Amino acid sequence: RARTRARDTHDARTMSAFTQSAAFGKVSIKAKATTTRSSVKVSAARANMQEFSAKVSKSVAAVGVASALLASSASAVTYDELQGLTYLQVKGTGLANTCPVVEGGVSGKEIKAGDYALEKFCMEPTSFTVKEESQFKAGESEFSKTRLMTRLTYTLDGMTGQFKVGSDGSVQIQEKDGLDYAPVTVQLPGGERVPFLFTLKEFTGKGNTSQFGGDFVVPSYRGSSFLDPKGRGGSTGYDNAVALPARADSEELAKENTKNTAALKGSAVFNVAKYDPATGEIAGVFESIQPSDTDLGAKVPKDVKITGLWYAQLQ
Repeated sequence: RARTRARDTHDARTMSAFTQSAAFGKVSIKAKATTTRSSVKVSAARANMQEFSAKVSKSVAAVGVASALLASSASAVTYDELQGLTYLQVKGTGLANTCPVVEGGVSGKEIKAGDYALEKFCMEPTSFTVKEESQFKAGESEFSKTRLMTRLTYTLDGMTGQFKVGSDGSVQIQEKDGLDYAPVTVQLPGGERVPFLFTLKEFTGKGNTSQFGGDFVVPSYRGSSFLDPKGRGGSTGYDNAVALPARADSEELAKENTKNTAALKGSAVFNVAKYDPATGEIAGVFESIQPSDTDLGAKVPKDVKITGLWYAQLQ
């Protein structure tokens, strides 16, 4: 009986150990299966993420290349190419502040005699310099380079006028209408800021088919209804500083109290570089000198030299 009981106890222990090992085996098999599935999912997710990042990088690279192409072509776009672009293609590229260029063409001497309508006249400045007095007593005044403080909104465009070519090659040009003014502010190396109204209003020039020049009107940078910090204006506002009634007629404040909105004069010279007889497009370079803002007569204007490119169509 004792041997039978011991044998039964040994068999029971063996069966329980076998059962436990089987159970643990199933758990380990399930754990391994779960681990394998999770690793497969993680690897698949990583593959998807890598594929997605690759697609994103490709799209970003494509956008960068397109932006670079547009930026590089911003300085050399023909009129037809510019007209073929949509608003979103032009937005943020700087193309709206540029003038078209003429590819090919001949010299301006090939322009035939006749009366032409000047259309789509455009002027794109490329540099602004301001005349400063020399720091030395015997030194001469020179034009100093400046830093542009205005956004890319300083190009004159859509101007119209008349362009007359004589039988001897003489040229008479007159500007009439269009976006012929743009407020611009530049900064001198010393930190002084010089505002001015870049314009070509009422330009009247003479010359030949290679070069012509003339004078134009420079309106006041601010209108007569503009009020200064003390409420004084040309056509409205106070006549003098109200806080200083005893010094209202002082000579020191005469220029500040008496606002002057009179127009000034400027001059410009245009060189003809290319002319396309088939389309009537004409282009070249220009240089103009005009006065800066006078703060409604309170300051002496500075001479501003603007150089750049111009484009027009002769109809």
